[in-house]
Amino acid sequence: MTIGLSDEDRELRDSVRGWAARYATPAVIREADEAKAEARPEYWASLAELGMLGLHLPEEVGGAGFTLLETAIVAEELGRAMVPGPFLPTVVVSAVLNAAGHTAELEGLVDGSTFGAVALQPGTLALAQAEGATTLSGTSSLVLGGQVGDLFLLAATDAAGDRVFVVVPRDRLTVTDLPSHDVIRRNAEVTVDGLALADGEVLALDAQRVLDIAATLFAAEASGLADWATTTAADYARVRKQFGRVIGQFQGVKHKVARMFGRTEQARVTAWDAARALGEEVPAEEASLAAAVAASVALDAAFQVSKDCIQVLGGIGYTWEHDAHLYLRRAQSLRILLGSTGSWQQRVAELTLAGARRVLTVELPAEAERIRADVRAELEPAKAKTGADRTTYLAEKGYTSPHLPAPWGKSADAVTQLVIAEELAAADVKPHDMIIGNWVIPTLIAHGNAEQLDRFVPGSLRGDIVWCQLFSEPGAGSDLASLSTKATKVEGGWKLNGQKVWTSMARDAHWGICLARTDADVPKHKGLSYFLVDIRNSEGLDIRPLREITGEALFNEVFIDDLFVPDDCLVGEPGDGWKLARTTLANERVSMTGGSSLGDGGEALVALADTLPGGIDAHQLTVLGQILCDAQSGGIMGLRTTLRSLAGSQPGAESSVAKLLGVEHIQQTWEVAMEWAGPSSLLGDQERTSATQMFLNSQCMSIAGGTTNVQLNIIGERILGLPRDPEPGK
Repeated sequence: MTIGLSDEDRELRDSVRGWAARYATPAVIREADEAKAEARPEYWASLAELGMLGLHLPEEVGGAGFTLLETAIVAEELGRAMVPGPFLPTVVVSAVLNAAGHTAELEGLVDGSTFGAVALQPGTLALAQAEGATTLSGTSSLVLGGQVGDLFLLAATDAAGDRVFVVVPRDRLTVTDLPSHDVIRRNAEVTVDGLALADGEVLALDAQRVLDIAATLFAAEASGLADWATTTAADYARVRKQFGRVIGQFQGVKHKVARMFGRTEQARVTAWDAARALGEEVPAEEASLAAAVAASVALDAAFQVSKDCIQVLGGIGYTWEHDAHLYLRRAQSLRILLGSTGSWQQRVAELTLAGARRVLTVELPAEAERIRADVRAELEPAKAKTGADRTTYLAEKGYTSPHLPAPWGKSADAVTQLVIAEELAAADVKPHDMIIGNWVIPTLIAHGNAEQLDRFVPGSLRGDIVWCQLFSEPGAGSDLASLSTKATKVEGGWKLNGQKVWTSMARDAHWGICLARTDADVPKHKGLSYFLVDIRNSEGLDIRPLREITGEALFNEVFIDDLFVPDDCLVGEPGDGWKLARTTLANERVSMTGGSSLGDGGEALVALADTLPGGIDAHQLTVLGQILCDAQSGGIMGLRTTLRSLAGSQPGAESSVAKLLGVEHIQQTWEVAMEWAGPSSLLGDQERTSATQMFLNSQCMSIAGGTTNVQLNIIGERILGLPRDPEPGK
């Protein structure tokens, strides 16, 4: 895993990882730990020779002319390896000076002859005017890298009480080494009394820009810390035995490590987005919002995951000899030095309430314009049509599901799908949404016979055939392979008997897809078959509505009693049901969420905050910021998945984590919205779009489509390689 996405990003990651393995050995890290004070690393020249200190700086000062993203990748890797030395404060100083237009000091920071040091909180340092000169007096807050730093970037307050930054060489300061919580990269403090500052030593750069740069690079390093902690915990959980079993089999451990992975992924994607934003030509508020999200998410993630790592390691994690405490100390130090998580969450909320939004878009290749012209011309006639005529036209032209192979779709690759989505929106035309049919039709195309394709696919694409899904049973929800509905072979077809539950649209559907057991003598997932059931014209179906906690009855239970299904409604061969139920086409659907990256719930909560009597208080502001951070990270995960598709790559870890985090985000959003709405939310007969109804409805989201516990098992087992429980339920 890495912050970056491209092949070049991964090559950079591998290069830094290889360098760190050679130079930041366990012995080197322990020497730094045991030393009484931080020393200048002997390998610093090697890091400079590789160009790692100046990736984000212009070529005329010895840099590589890249962006902050490449430096963030390096920071992540060096953080993962706990490399001693002031890389982080040095690149923060050089990035800030470059943004401020100070070039004189950059060459030394690039070639390794100058070390940077940073204090982001003012302490008691303050500027004053004396005899026409600007002076600096007081004591700084903790200075990161201060024990070895040569050039100090220090926060102070001006006469108005606002934060400003000054940059001063070490030889003009009184620097005192301090015992440090982080025993690998240590802190100092600076004391000055009436120091007259030279021209340019008070930076004209906005203080918030300085903080945003620092937040981005701090978040990148935090991502590396979190990744180490998660990987270490997972590796240990795969081999450590207790009570006669590997501890990774215990659901409590598996789920903890899976949640660690989710937090780590959030850290990674938000740091990536912040680094991109600071290198893009976007409004200052948008870039600052991205940095604030990264500061809110990544540093807290590293801290929490480091604590969880020690918990998974158990006693060995509590020893000084294990590196886990070094990562905990580093993560906690970053979090405190940058400023509290709550303060950054409040900034996210404040920027959003003021109208700032992070626009998540993709840059399509040149070929997209040729595709766009063809699509636009083909959609022009649809604009003049209405109702069923428009829907039929779009279906016949392949727009209902463009990713499907021709003639049912357009065999659209990722670029074409995104262009089509943009042009459909621009033309204000919407193809039919098949809902359950979106799962049925790809399965029929992949496994159905010619007669089934002709019979069901065109009508489904037009909306003439509505589908429901008869899968879940009272005794087989998440464990679908345990279903007991039985299909018995009879003359000309099959007789089905059993009960299905949680079947949405059963009273509206024309046809249903039904999994039933055709062979009880083989392993449970191999004895299932996939049937097409005529809902409206079959005897033996008793459909009963199930009233949900919302008061509505969208779900149904379906009792199946000697239901006859002809042979031509069996898809594939008997026993193929499990394989068919899991079918996806190689050419997957690609989408890019339109509208706000905060989602409908996030925007609704922002709108509600503006109506709170007396305004939003500090606690509510913090909660809002946290929720908006989760919304933003979910949007970024979707963007990264889309970018992988455009590059022809398989989905990354983002897609596996997105559902888990997205569901919990939505549930929290509407819970908070209901709380903020106050007593009025407790009135009965609420509108379907009210906070109350949305809160109640959202409770199903952690159950439907795979429960949260199942999602955690999938992340733990398929991504992190934790072992399955050989005796589930025991």
